[in-house]
Amino acid sequence: MVNNPILSSLTGPADLKSLTVDQLVALSAEVRAFLIDSCSRTGGHIGAGLGVVELTVALHHVFDAPRDQLVWDVGHQGYPHKVLTGRAGRMHTLRQEDGLSGFLKRSESPYDTFGAGHAATSISAAYGMAVGRDLNGEKFSVVAIIGDGSLGSGLAYEGLNNAGASHRDMIVVLNDNEMSIAPNVGAMHKYLTSVQRNSLYNRIRSKIGDLARQAPGPFKDAEKLLHKWEESLKAFLTPGVLFEELGFRYFGPIDGHDIQQMADTFRAVRAMKGTILVHVITQKGRGFPAGEHGEKWHALPPGHDPATGKQRSASTGNANWTSVFGKGLSELMDEDKRIAVITAAMPSGTGTLPAAKAHPERFFDVGIAEGHGITMAAGMATQGIRPVAAIYSTFLQRAYDSIIHDVAIQNLPVVLCLDRAGLVGEDGETHAGLYDIAYMLAVPNATVSAPKDGREMLGLLRTAVAHGAGPFSLRYPRDASPDIVPHISDIEAVPYGSWEVLRRGSEVAILAVGTTVLPSLRAAEALSDEGFDVTVVNCRFMKPYDSVTLAAVVAEHRQILVVEEGTVVNGFGASMARVISDLDGGVRVATLGVPDRIVYAAPRARQLAACGLDQAGIADRVRALHGTEAVAG
Repeated sequence: MVNNPILSSLTGPADLKSLTVDQLVALSAEVRAFLIDSCSRTGGHIGAGLGVVELTVALHHVFDAPRDQLVWDVGHQGYPHKVLTGRAGRMHTLRQEDGLSGFLKRSESPYDTFGAGHAATSISAAYGMAVGRDLNGEKFSVVAIIGDGSLGSGLAYEGLNNAGASHRDMIVVLNDNEMSIAPNVGAMHKYLTSVQRNSLYNRIRSKIGDLARQAPGPFKDAEKLLHKWEESLKAFLTPGVLFEELGFRYFGPIDGHDIQQMADTFRAVRAMKGTILVHVITQKGRGFPAGEHGEKWHALPPGHDPATGKQRSASTGNANWTSVFGKGLSELMDEDKRIAVITAAMPSGTGTLPAAKAHPERFFDVGIAEGHGITMAAGMATQGIRPVAAIYSTFLQRAYDSIIHDVAIQNLPVVLCLDRAGLVGEDGETHAGLYDIAYMLAVPNATVSAPKDGREMLGLLRTAVAHGAGPFSLRYPRDASPDIVPHISDIEAVPYGSWEVLRRGSEVAILAVGTTVLPSLRAAEALSDEGFDVTVVNCRFMKPYDSVTLAAVVAEHRQILVVEEGTVVNGFGASMARVISDLDGGVRVATLGVPDRIVYAAPRARQLAACGLDQAGIADRVRALHGTEAVAG
């Protein structure tokens, strides 16, 4: 167990105000060791948190949270904040069912001023808080803490533009570690690097400041002139003036692991008026040797060695869907030179690293800019390229307008590969991919598909690349693939718009989607021992649906259950209920999916069971449908 004498004595962040700088440094070491030890048991997004330990300590040392509003972007940075705000004793429950969230959450603590699991929301939210404060006639500080990776998102620029023009009192702390999840890309990354590494500017700026402060009484007016010289020097030597042109007074870059320097800076800017940006340089994963290098250590599963990051016991199951997809995609790119891959700062998370390594000229990481990535894909499609955009389902929500306006309306062939579709376990509600079926079914010219296993996923990928019109979505979960998948060269394309009848019965028919197909099949087999005769159909295409197979199912069954790992509201079941009603109003249709509520963090298997989407839950719903006059959808 880690020894934490200072941390253990804290009752809240207010206690940090009485600590000396040496004690704050010691506290930072304790927090870092505590996090490494704690996350070795629970897993979690450890890299970003370790990088901001001193920054968090300095912020809580200077500002008066929760009255002063600290708005953390994404939440990956938030672990030290949780520890210092009275939750150290519950960190063993991090990302567990009924435990602490892996992100910031307003209902969890008054210190969590704004919840977020997606990047780049902090500046806009903080500006909204500052507006609310001013409208209410109150006085407190508002501080947004945003990473340099998030600053590559368009939402961050919208916030900077609007807040800077307002000149309201608020502070943005830019946590610059040259990483988001993968190494940062793009012009903003190059710009920030040039600012922080321009030693000549930093040396001269420091001398100018010394001269201004030391000027004797009769020469105090020289301070204004020196300040103008400083601004000219800044514009000449660095592109850091961009923030000033946006309306922010810029300070930095400063060492994000030097508590004294940060505390002095925060005290100074807290007393200032207007919009201020403090540029802080940190090291992601600091203090955890395995976590100081690369995307792999952005997050760790439970059960890793706190010293090395290695798993104590290796998995012996099948490959996960993500790695099956990535390997198959890279192999398909060998065959088809038209294919190009786009991801949004997630080459490892989406399994596309093999494609990036094998075909670097056809691989594009656009950073945390999903909307841009999809519109870029649309542009590529106009030139005969077959773009495959691999993005988590929860993040693709941010590009919905681009899907409709830039891809669907123009009927351009863009393949959308939606990783983490459905329930995602410990990452919880902000990362659940529950809405893509409903939102993609509403898009004209769209194809909506979901495979039952890894082999079918690659068959659908072949179909998607060959399909020449409109967005083609292919969703798959965060889980182990149920099958051992051969090379994609041994897999044929799935006939477009086709369903597959896996089991024929005469009483109840199950129309199952994606991950629910095999549990539905197992449920039907088990129910046969009870005398139920159940049909199971693999509805691998939700749009367009297989009208011929559906008509045959409707003609042969009086009761139909639609099962999907997505929202029951406006999902595939709702769509089928309408279609089946038009075909035969006498057929009773029930739907089984994720209910109309937020599903919180828990192991994925527990989430599925709680929603009735495992074998037992599906079997129970068939029994209820068969045994009652009416079943609510």
